[in-house]
Amino acid sequence: MKENGTVISHEHGELHAALADNAWLQVAQATSAAGRFAKKTQTIVGLEVRKLRHDSTELVTRAIQPALWLLIFGEVFSQVRAIPTGNLRYLDFMAPGILAQSVLFIAIFYGIAIIWERDLGIIHKLLVSPTPRTALVLGKALSAGVRGLTQAVIVYALALLLGVQVNWNPWALLGVLVVVVLGSALFSSFSLIVACIVKTRERFMGVGQILTMPLFFASNAIYPIAIMPHWLQVIARGNPLTYEVDALRTLMLNGGESIYGLLPDFGVLLGATTILVVLAGRMYPNVVR
Repeated sequence: MKENGTVISHEHGELHAALADNAWLQVAQATSAAGRFAKKTQTIVGLEVRKLRHDSTELVTRAIQPALWLLIFGEVFSQVRAIPTGNLRYLDFMAPGILAQSVLFIAIFYGIAIIWERDLGIIHKLLVSPTPRTALVLGKALSAGVRGLTQAVIVYALALLLGVQVNWNPWALLGVLVVVVLGSALFSSFSLIVACIVKTRERFMGVGQILTMPLFFASNAIYPIAIMPHWLQVIARGNPLTYEVDALRTLMLNGGESIYGLLPDFGVLLGATTILVVLAGRMYPNVVR
């Protein structure tokens, strides 16, 4: 009997050891797959960033829009004082909104590059490669984030010039960078989805123009949600740009206060970005059909 018990105990020990080895193997495989995914995503980001480096004039032209909004619209409405902004000057209140707007305007037209790449045959080469579709989309989304960071530098420089009370705390600056990258990734992924649906440059430009203005004006970028009519407040609370602006206003300004809380702001941005990246990855092959 003792021998049988010893045999059974030995078999149980071998079973547990086999299960443990299998679990470690699965973890190792998952880690390896995640590493390969990250490396391929990084490759796509590198390719996109090199395009920006080869066309540095784009950075200059991108500086014009936030400069006009802050120097003209912001200065005028600071004198009018018709918009209640609590303990913040209107120019201070507006600066984070203009940063979010600049990021939005860059990211929302990112999909047109996909149509250009399809016409040049680049998309066909990417689709026959072993790179996961989601890695392709995420790489392009993160590269849009790099472009968004250039807008952050421009807006910070303008804010400093105009005397905006900027919060220079290193953790706050890091938070702003994360928000800008998430916002860029979110709206560029949305742009890729639109490009996969409309498939032509002409249609995309028309749809892009239709989308940007409602997203911008149905947010808290240049006025508080509290002064909106009730129906517009409902739309604004469902607009991801609202949460991006709320986070930027909290982190970017001395005395900036969050309406929703930084955790919900980051949660909305991260959740929406994840959903759109996955959806865009599934739809990515449709751009060539």
